[in-house]
Amino acid sequence: MDGTLVDTEPHWMAAETTLVRRHGGSWTHEDAIGLVGSALLDSARVLQGHGVDLPAQEIVELMLDEVIAGVRTSVQWQPGVRELLAELRAAGVPCALVTMSYRRFADAVLSHVPAGTFAAVVTGDDVEQGKPHPEAYLRAAATLGASPADCVAIEDSPPGISSALASGARTLGVEHLVPVLRSPGLSRATSLAGVGLAELCRIRAGEVLELP
Repeated sequence: MDGTLVDTEPHWMAAETTLVRRHGGSWTHEDAIGLVGSALLDSARVLQGHGVDLPAQEIVELMLDEVIAGVRTSVQWQPGVRELLAELRAAGVPCALVTMSYRRFADAVLSHVPAGTFAAVVTGDDVEQGKPHPEAYLRAAATLGASPADCVAIEDSPPGISSALASGARTLGVEHLVPVLRSPGLSRATSLAGVGLAELCRIRAGEVLELP
């Protein structure tokens, strides 16, 4: 979700920076980039190491409050996302949203998409092990009644890509804030603009694509 469907990373980075500085620590852009795609409790533990003297779950809830407030005002969709979701919906392709963000934040984002866009939603508070562990993608595939090998995952972060590949899903890495490096079996795109059902079908069939 974050970085793949919508550009919420600036909200997260602002929340992290505010929290660390409030507790007398320092937080750089490089520190923030290092958390992209991580499970929220893992991110909270990193913030604790930068001086935030609060329980990890409290850190998560404080960040969620700030980010949700921003998303309720507006959502910045990534290029090509709405067109791709509309095409998949029209073709009857069941989709799952797999995110390490928590349910209440995912619900705030989902309020901006047509009902029925996602047949399943798996969030960070639904799983015991966050990305890069494959649990979230395995749960999503099971909810859809599909084998992971019959699914195409779209991801933008190294933890997310590792999670998707480890689940057995065909995977498309779309570069956003973090470089998407070549990896066996990984298709890559610089943007979802121009990526449609035809390209996803080719990836599902086993092709490894390099898309503009």
